[in-house]
Amino acid sequence: MPPIIAFIGWHNSGKTTLAAKVLNILGERGLRIAAIKSSGKTRIVFDQAKTDTGIYKESGADGVLLVAPDQMVLQASNDGSSLPELAARFFPDHDLVIAEGFKQAAGVAKIEVRRPGGEALAGAVDGVIAVVTEADAAGHDVVFRPEQAEEIAGFIEEKFLPPGGGRAGRARANARASLSINGHPLPLKAWVQQALAGTVLGFVSALKKSQAASGDEGELVLRIRLRGQR
Repeated sequence: MPPIIAFIGWHNSGKTTLAAKVLNILGERGLRIAAIKSSGKTRIVFDQAKTDTGIYKESGADGVLLVAPDQMVLQASNDGSSLPELAARFFPDHDLVIAEGFKQAAGVAKIEVRRPGGEALAGAVDGVIAVVTEADAAGHDVVFRPEQAEEIAGFIEEKFLPPGGGRAGRARANARASLSINGHPLPLKAWVQQALAGTVLGFVSALKKSQAASGDEGELVLRIRLRGQR
């Protein structure tokens, strides 16, 4: 699973603008960056009612995937997955996930964007590692100004990405096997990856109609639901 950094702040604090600038800077450095946005609003309209995807949604589909030559757009019901679970499910081969919102996300590092005179979140929520503000932020070890997007990108790169940056995502993509539980990755040594992949592929090859798994290229996905879990 890629590392996650969440930009948090109250409404109109400037977190979207800043997060987008940081994402652009890291992308220009050759990193694969994904974004996950949290919103408290409901019934947000993505499509007009009479479009094909809108018709499917109104017909009761729990998930709708639009596949076009230039993009794919997924609409799905909220199943309550945590931010780490979402990052692991949708962006496993990215170098970094930048999230906006998710103030209460457990185990996620956060950068607070605070307006002058605004109420502080640091101290009220867990995981704040830096504060971005034009006002005095005494008591915080790492403080940036809103115009310091380059410095913030460098801070994130140094703290969360290994030397070489983008190699992290490519290493995950080239791994023989990976394992995560509820969005939390378990590191696997190379021989464990080989053993795990070999065991699963051995079972699959014995099944009928498993020719799709016999090619030299591709990916096999196995999902196991834990007892008592969703």
